Amino acid sequence: MKFNADEIASVIQREIQDFRGQIQTNEVGTVVEVGDGIARVYGLTNAMSGEMVEFAGGVRGQVFNLEENSVGVIILGDYLKISEGDEVRSTGQLLSIPVGEALIGRVVDPLGNPLDGKGPIMAQSSRPLETTAPGVAARQPVKQPLQTGIKAVDAMTPVGRGQRQLIIGDRKTGKTAVAVDAIINQKGGDVICVYVACGQRSSSIAGVVEALKAAGAMDYTVVVAAGASDPAPVQYIAPYAGAAIAEYFMYQGKHTLVIYDDLSKQAVAYRQLSLLMRRPPGREAYPGDVFYCHSRLLERAAKLSDELGGGSMTALPIIETLEGEVSAYIPTNVISITDGQIYLEPDLFFAGVRPAINVGISVSRVGGNAQTKGMKKVAGSLRLDLAAFRELEAFAQLGTELDAATQKQVDRGYRMVELLKQPQYVPLAAADQIVSIYAGTRGYLDAVPVSQVAEAEKQLLEYVRLEHAEFREKLISSKTLDDTQEATLKTILEGFKKRWQPK
Repeated sequence: MKFNADEIASVIQREIQDFRGQIQTNEVGTVVEVGDGIARVYGLTNAMSGEMVEFAGGVRGQVFNLEENSVGVIILGDYLKISEGDEVRSTGQLLSIPVGEALIGRVVDPLGNPLDGKGPIMAQSSRPLETTAPGVAARQPVKQPLQTGIKAVDAMTPVGRGQRQLIIGDRKTGKTAVAVDAIINQKGGDVICVYVACGQRSSSIAGVVEALKAAGAMDYTVVVAAGASDPAPVQYIAPYAGAAIAEYFMYQGKHTLVIYDDLSKQAVAYRQLSLLMRRPPGREAYPGDVFYCHSRLLERAAKLSDELGGGSMTALPIIETLEGEVSAYIPTNVISITDGQIYLEPDLFFAGVRPAINVGISVSRVGGNAQTKGMKKVAGSLRLDLAAFRELEAFAQLGTELDAATQKQVDRGYRMVELLKQPQYVPLAAADQIVSIYAGTRGYLDAVPVSQVAEAEKQLLEYVRLEHAEFREKLISSKTLDDTQEATLKTILEGFKKRWQPK
């Protein structure tokens, strides 16, 4: 093997010409005190708020407090590895998370590290956890429906792409079930989902992941997990990490759905950090800026203008109440930020009405704009009918004599309540919901005994799917119920009514 001296000389010469001396400078500080997930650091005089810093053992932290003589840092990892006198390096960068297609189908922590044992994530780019929400000019009105597959939600409190709809209720009332159903219903669609578990038990998170896998929903879902056993700083940044992952897809013109489960636990983690940092406490011992903590997160949900690609990010934050106390500090804060709320009531849940949605308190401020024309036509009066039924039901229970028209209204109300019940992990297609609600509201199920309404509905949908597939396909494609289609539907329902036999 011969060496060409001229070639080697020319390569070396080119390397010398292209050489640029680069001096990398890092500001270095010292840990003054450490404990409970926070550290006080001396010497980082040029540190920025929200900047990422690195401790001696490779553990990362985020600048949280800027004080006169020191900097308060929240530790995003095992703080037991850090001791007084350790070196802290500033990075000059904001806290970021890897984003991109590589995360889909994975379970990660809020820093982007895999938790599912499927090996490292080869993400092509990263994105800061905190970014400014798009302004008014960068948005467009919410008018495209995001189907959840839950009859009671899609008919009465519809969710649109780019909307923020709060799911609120006591513990064990089915809040996560509503959110998971919404994810499962996106199967075969164009929506990428991000499920953020914040402060949940590890067993609960594992249960949700298994349910998503069983339904084939992990193919388009990212799970960001910060369990109850994780340190408070990790729980605090989890929702922002989920928002950053979804934002990446939104700015590519895609549609995303983010579930924050739940923000009341994130608020508790934030309160813990703030009190440890000696920030002054306010109402219920929360710091004064806890509203800003949630508003800057939820404002990032938007339907972008066509100039920016028309992507959307829909947020379903979850808040847990205590003893149905909707007027507590955190619930009222988040209600005022969001575009409506779905209130789940324990009494309804234990009475077997599931999903246990209280029609009176639940509201969508986008309303009919977030519904297809067919659903709007069918479900227009449903909310008022149910609210009227709830009032009349109280009279009926008192044993008051009711006239024939009122009795008929009460009987139909009982059937509508049965009709709106839905098992978990069985979301319904929009066309099936229209057929089902039309049959109930127009009185085609009035002759069915209340106990058999669910079975009758099941048979009706099967009858339409098997024997009138052409009508169903047309309903799916047109998304509207014009006079011709309504006449066809009436004929179909009359045919089913004659065929159906009570058990």
